[in-house]
Amino acid sequence: MDFSLTNEQAAIREMATGFAAEAIAPRALDWDRDRHFPVPVIRQAAALGLGGIMVNEAHGGSGLGRLESVLIYEALALGCPAISAYLSIHNMVATMIDRHGSAAQKAQLLPALCAGERLASYCLTEPGCGSDAAALTTRADRDGAGFVLTGQKMFISGAGETDLYVVMARTGGPGPKGISAFLVEKGAEGLSFGANERKMGWNAQPTRTVSLDRVKVPAEAMLGPEGAGFRLAMEALDGGRTSIAACSLGGAQAAFDKALAYMQDRRAFGHRLSDFQALQFALAEMATDLEVCRTFLWRAASALDAKAPDATRLCAMAKRHVTDAGFDVANRALQMHGGYGYLADYGVEKIVRDLRVHQILEGTNEIMRLIIARSILTEA
Repeated sequence: MDFSLTNEQAAIREMATGFAAEAIAPRALDWDRDRHFPVPVIRQAAALGLGGIMVNEAHGGSGLGRLESVLIYEALALGCPAISAYLSIHNMVATMIDRHGSAAQKAQLLPALCAGERLASYCLTEPGCGSDAAALTTRADRDGAGFVLTGQKMFISGAGETDLYVVMARTGGPGPKGISAFLVEKGAEGLSFGANERKMGWNAQPTRTVSLDRVKVPAEAMLGPEGAGFRLAMEALDGGRTSIAACSLGGAQAAFDKALAYMQDRRAFGHRLSDFQALQFALAEMATDLEVCRTFLWRAASALDAKAPDATRLCAMAKRHVTDAGFDVANRALQMHGGYGYLADYGVEKIVRDLRVHQILEGTNEIMRLIIARSILTEA
């Protein structure tokens, strides 16, 4: 098995790393402090082909695979995990439309999404159901030739600032087969947003409640067949799990790099910190953890590209392992900085705060264990 990257893949990663270093990292602490969503920078990323990474080139996308996408998200997260994670969500929506949208939906929506002229959000979670997404209560009732959507979505990244919302709503009876997906435009009558939530991390992207009060949409706003919404949502989350794992990996790598530089610069008891064997061992463990995460994440992403039968299980494994290990590496990097690690100016505490939510979103790591266990037991 060849674990090396192709020349094209290496160039893609280098491009994303350079963009993160030049356009994202220098301002990431300011965005976090000011709770600022840097839309112009996101549009700059889209101009480089990062607004529709996996979207067909015929619709303005870059036509890349899942492996290339995780290389990009890891690289962008070196600059800011929150910005990288939002771009992954925007791309999730664009990919859903590319794979399941009608010809008209693709023609109307994808060029602007890929160019970053319009931004997108993914609306699944509700106040009363998170992990049990199949129990969602937002309804889409028939109204003449269209539908009327009523309900509330929670923890929606980009909400209020973005232009397009993929909303999962119930068109049928209880359970997953009664759920359909709809494309809702910002500005639709009855669509409103809550206050920007105050969060532990991810302050560089807004998080709001999305309320739908009899929002009317035409039948053409349905994405995919009626009753297929839950399947589309879960398919998107398989990829989303590799994406958020990549964001954890990039953030953890950035924290490790900061710790390594600090160890080589800081002196105690007449020696550089990097001269102490205990700290050398800690660096060795952290570097090993990062490499193990990277190797396994590439395997999971490749399985998704290949449509392997165990892809869902591997994606759940990668999400669980990489987000846990990434947070641990970042937390240890903070510890290595001592008191300085607790100060905002050094940037390590921001990474720790940003990575903590990765163990919760795209399916909590407890749910990942459930998915993995069910897959194993089904095969037993």
